[in-house]
Amino acid sequence: MLPAIAWKKSRVVMIDQRKLPLKEIYVEYRRYGDVARAIETMVIRGAPAIGVAAAYGVALGVLAWKSGKDTGRAFDGIIRRFERTRPTARNLFWALERMRRTFDANRNLTVARLKRRMLDEARRIEREDLATNEAIGRHGRDLIPEGATVLTHCNAGELATAGYGTALGVVRAAHEQGKKVRVFADETRPFLQGARLTCWELDRRGIPVVLITDNMAGWFMRKGEIQVVVVGADRIARNGDTANKIGTYSVAVLAKEHGIPFYVAAPMSTVDSGLETGAEIPIEERNPREVREAGGRCITLPHVAVRNPAFDVTPAKYIAGIITEKGIFRPPYSFRP
Repeated sequence: MLPAIAWKKSRVVMIDQRKLPLKEIYVEYRRYGDVARAIETMVIRGAPAIGVAAAYGVALGVLAWKSGKDTGRAFDGIIRRFERTRPTARNLFWALERMRRTFDANRNLTVARLKRRMLDEARRIEREDLATNEAIGRHGRDLIPEGATVLTHCNAGELATAGYGTALGVVRAAHEQGKKVRVFADETRPFLQGARLTCWELDRRGIPVVLITDNMAGWFMRKGEIQVVVVGADRIARNGDTANKIGTYSVAVLAKEHGIPFYVAAPMSTVDSGLETGAEIPIEERNPREVREAGGRCITLPHVAVRNPAFDVTPAKYIAGIITEKGIFRPPYSFRP
């Protein structure tokens, strides 16, 4: 498997995650608008991965410039396009902010030199994300007991990052320690990231995985078949409130009721120090078709009203620890600028 996203021969290459697990198809993009559309349509998803994608998309936009262009106005247009793609994921905006700082620091250079600086920064963001995820795995692996069954929701593995993964990176690191662990993967309706992506990743890594529907988690907790929960995050407020894929909040409440530790694994770039609580996190609502249909076929009355929030917010009181590249943060949480 190639990385979820890579830069090759002046193109952005991605695995089309909409086709998995039945087809492993890679697509190439030469224009920044196509990269933005790929983020919107879930060709690539996962907060760290779309941050990397946005950085490379910005670089693509700059590489297309000719000498004499009004670079300031053109750059603002590129940034605005990516800002409209996915509103919840903090890593997207964090990456765009880094690309803007790089542009501002080098805008007086020749266009040729500016292009090199912008591409270098995008590549740096990708490399840093991989190293960050490996560090998250090292910090979190000791939280996974020998012989444990880990419940995870959505996909926070290699496909959601530049490599290794966050929540699945913790599981992978425990597995590489020699621990016998297995994973219960929630299917994660409506986009089925758990069923399609998490199971695919773990199976390829030789880590035992059991697929369950989202509404089975509480029953298996009650039966004592789950010892720990680890999920990823798309945005974390200063007080530790965490936005993740819709359904995460329900899992956290169930884990609290059953005395099971619930952990969040995410890079520090996911923390939004500008937000005091999770109530301020913008929640993306996606196309109703994702709920009305399964496998491209309608499963309900076509005129029935649909709500499709892509994320929910888990209050910090349900989170036993937030695993980052800087270590494990414990409650009470207080992330400051």
